[in-house]
Amino acid sequence: MFNLVAQSVLSGIGIGAVYGLIGIGFCVIYNASGIVNFAQGAFVMLGGMLTNAGMTKLGLPLPLAAIGAILIVAISGVVLERIVVRPLWNRGSTMFVMILATLAAQIVVERITQILAGDQPRTLPVFTDLPPLRLFGFAINFQFLWILGCSALVIVLLGLFFSSTRTGKAMRACSINRDAAALQGIPVSRMLALAFALSAALGAFAGILITPTQYTAFNVGVPFAISGFIAAIVGGFGRPLGAFAGGILLGVAQALAIVLLGAAFKNVAALSILLLFLFVRPTGLLGSAK
Repeated sequence: MFNLVAQSVLSGIGIGAVYGLIGIGFCVIYNASGIVNFAQGAFVMLGGMLTNAGMTKLGLPLPLAAIGAILIVAISGVVLERIVVRPLWNRGSTMFVMILATLAAQIVVERITQILAGDQPRTLPVFTDLPPLRLFGFAINFQFLWILGCSALVIVLLGLFFSSTRTGKAMRACSINRDAAALQGIPVSRMLALAFALSAALGAFAGILITPTQYTAFNVGVPFAISGFIAAIVGGFGRPLGAFAGGILLGVAQALAIVLLGAAFKNVAALSILLLFLFVRPTGLLGSAK
């Protein structure tokens, strides 16, 4: 039983890292604009679907198909910002309206994907096709290592981007005070478009990482978006590192719930963690306690 639980924890860490990347996508947009983008799940779905299409339809190798998918999804993020978000943002629409608009965009993207690609599930080959590593009696597959390694690399690169580059500092300034940033000559609208492109690219990357371990389809976006949103809240909304930690916690909790209580309790565990943090520590893991 102990080995089963420990193996489940390892699996939970892997899926949790993906939740964390999705949660970071939420944080990037929220920090730049104060907007909660519930179309984030569509970016995750498109990452896996477009990579699969590049490999099966165009005959591209996995790395090129993945890079192409990330670029296309990043452009899609900018299109979403220009067509859906920007007009509402300019009119000073409420957060509730923004959430409804991005949810509607999520549904539209899902239906277009269903029409163009069908409703059959797709998958991707593992990045390293070797037998799992055996360590202290546990099986560790290479895709798990890819997920952890790539997630850690993304965290480091994002940290350097926001702390060391002019553009990253400008985005942080927009998150603190948009009006003051504009008075300093920072192109706030351009920063918003860049935030959507970066968030979309993160979502696509997360989708590419997780698809080899499970299927992807036109309708997988919403569950991923909800999990990423919960990860962002648990970590402290607007804090990328916190979102990643929240994703790990969520993934482990779901894995343990499946093993100990049954698959039906997977979502119960996620919502229970969300409620617990909302009641006990609403500022999240890395938020300042009040």
